Amino acid sequence: MLIIGINGSPNRTGNTAYLIQEGLKAAASTGAQTVLIHVTDVLADQKHPFCNQCSSPCQGSCSRGNRLGEAYDLLRRADGILLGSPVYFGSVSAQLKAFWDKSRILRKEKALLNVVGAALAVGGSRFGGQETTLKALFDMMLVQGMMIIGDGYQDYDCGHHGGCSQAPAEEDEFARQRVRILGLRLAEVAAATMSLRRRDL
Repeated sequence: MLIIGINGSPNRTGNTAYLIQEGLKAAASTGAQTVLIHVTDVLADQKHPFCNQCSSPCQGSCSRGNRLGEAYDLLRRADGILLGSPVYFGSVSAQLKAFWDKSRILRKEKALLNVVGAALAVGGSRFGGQETTLKALFDMMLVQGMMIIGDGYQDYDCGHHGGCSQAPAEEDEFARQRVRILGLRLAEVAAATMSLRRRDL
């Protein structure tokens, strides 16, 4: 079972990356393999940093023989995805939006259909747009046909939307705990739904 964390922050070692790693550690404790993707690295060699709909239907030309293609190949194998973003004007980062917009080829292939998705967001203040950012992340995943979960787990409670943190995330113990619970739930539901993801890999 493969659980992938996607860091939508331009900062590889910031609050979003930190929390995603906390969630991935929890998922790994159940036996899942985990991988962390930094979208800022993946987009670094792109001629056009955003999708310009160069073909319709998408032919995936922007992801051939490069880091974006390598990232999408990982996503093609994913059983669960933990998608994280800092709050930028009440929504997701431009880097994450560009990465996801270019994933039209994955949608064409139905590659993420029935993959389990969870989300986290980090804001500069306690009520700094985290929940609206989570909703945007959910919408992005739903358009790929993914199954969305929140941060509930049998040993804790039914949960809420996902991980919401105030920077600095390392000092937000409540958020850290909720993200760990989210990682456990992500691995649990991904394991329980393996048969829905029929792939010839």
